[in-house]
Amino acid sequence: MSATRCSAFMIFPARAAVLCAAVSAVVLAQTGDGVQARSQPGGTQAGTTPGLPSFRADSNLVLIPVSVTDPTNRFVLGLRKQDFHILDDGVEQPIAHMSGEDVPLSVGLAFDTSGSMDYKLSTSREAAKLFLKALNPEDEAFLVEFNDAVKLSSAFSTNPQMIRSALDNAQPGGLTALLDAVKFAISEMKNAKNPRKAILVVSDGGDNHSTYTAAQIEALVRQADVEVYAIGVFDPLASFTLTPEEISGPRLLSEIATQTGGRAFAAAVAGDLPSVAARVAIELRNQYVLGYYPTNHARDGKYHNVEVKVPQPAGMPSLKAHWRQGYYAPSDN
Repeated sequence: MSATRCSAFMIFPARAAVLCAAVSAVVLAQTGDGVQARSQPGGTQAGTTPGLPSFRADSNLVLIPVSVTDPTNRFVLGLRKQDFHILDDGVEQPIAHMSGEDVPLSVGLAFDTSGSMDYKLSTSREAAKLFLKALNPEDEAFLVEFNDAVKLSSAFSTNPQMIRSALDNAQPGGLTALLDAVKFAISEMKNAKNPRKAILVVSDGGDNHSTYTAAQIEALVRQADVEVYAIGVFDPLASFTLTPEEISGPRLLSEIATQTGGRAFAAAVAGDLPSVAARVAIELRNQYVLGYYPTNHARDGKYHNVEVKVPQPAGMPSLKAHWRQGYYAPSDN
């Protein structure tokens, strides 16, 4: 199997006409991940589908968004259903549905306006606007700003200009309630109209004012059908002046994102933030969505570990998949 290569993508023949765009980013965390959803079994035919299955509350289809990259961190497109293997608690599952379509997104932007973001705010604002520019007309987005407190600055809308205007008015100050902001954004996501959901956190990660703990938020995101991505700037040269909370920021963002199948990206300097934002936008547009009905039919509410494997194509470099780490089974209780 041959593939077309470019700066951002490795494209297998099935999608060799995809336009290549150059982006660069330093990956902070690259750990496995999926998203549980419920879908009508007859909504699509097995195999590659033109979009996501329709949703219904009484079936147990598990949907797992998967990003695949090569050793140089370029996205790998054009893979087929037979190129993937899914294991649920160690047991391989038949893949019932697969989609590589660019489907509408519901996106929440959680933007840090605390005092520690002072000199980073202008570039962070531009990075957020660049991310919004990548949204499609069918996408919807909301904006949450946070420092000492968390506020909804712009509710769900298909008009990103409303969020841009709110970002223009953002001023730095106060402490950082990052974990509270993630909790707020997940709750707001209940109003989403689209089945694909993602939260993008723009922050230095230095939480020092939340009422929720990291353990509580990590447990929450494991249950939410939402991918969490994070971008932040962490200046290694200024580490001797940072607070303990700011020093632990990168790890905190990484742990939250990893639970959901998203990723945390770091920029060495504030000027790298726009390219990191572009990287996240491209990843959300170039994911595979795999769906399967678990062979374990128990409706016991227990957590299931999910693993996605992509066998090595002959003559090609090794590929790495990024997916959600698991999901909670439905419960009859």
